[in-house]
Amino acid sequence: MAHPPVICLNSKDSIRMNQVIVQSSGGITLVGGAPVSPALFRISQQRAPVVVAADGGADRCLAHGVHPQAVIGDMDSISDAARVALGADRLHHIPEQDTTDFDKALRSIDCPFIIALGFIGARVDHGLAVLTTLVRQARPCVLLGPQDVVFHLPRQVQLNLRPGDRFSLYPLASVTGRSTGLDWPIDGLAFSPDTRVGTSNRVSVGPVSLDLSGPGMLCILPRARLDQALAALAGAARADNRSR
Repeated sequence: MAHPPVICLNSKDSIRMNQVIVQSSGGITLVGGAPVSPALFRISQQRAPVVVAADGGADRCLAHGVHPQAVIGDMDSISDAARVALGADRLHHIPEQDTTDFDKALRSIDCPFIIALGFIGARVDHGLAVLTTLVRQARPCVLLGPQDVVFHLPRQVQLNLRPGDRFSLYPLASVTGRSTGLDWPIDGLAFSPDTRVGTSNRVSVGPVSLDLSGPGMLCILPRARLDQALAALAGAARADNRSR
């Protein structure tokens, strides 16, 4: 399988100014430090063959026999053995402590979409920080976990899902909207993390369409719907580009 072109920028200026470190014309698999199964690694690499690690995610990559193109973070979790195995040229140290390694890596990548492994399913505090970053950066990024995929919804999106599919909405801001294709429509509901959430909804008939008032809504689907999530984000990005 031919890999997309990849460019790794290794200048001190690019790191200090927080510019792009890795560019790819295809998808990127971004690996964090939480446990990642061989099956998830395989699923992600089939769709996003270029691999980047966030700090201690480098050790996860090496455990699966994968050498990431770059390691990005504050480098407080990567092992000495991984440093030696990968070499200094692949290590991109961003020392500031105001953001997480996921944030540092996400904002340093330029590509059409990102599949993120090893960021959910372990520590709750780390997982919550990851979700906050997902909303703040609003990148085409899907978190892939053992049971779920999680992504930040564009304002308008269509998902080609199957009747009976689990469909959960979780707001990290105040959001309203309209929907079609759900057992329990969201029309007229005011979502907020401290009042109303939309977990455990269900697809009545596909496709599902959403028209949201603004950013801040996460979508959680079964892991088997990864491709549908990626296609929905790509379709929303194309529509956004056409409207500009």
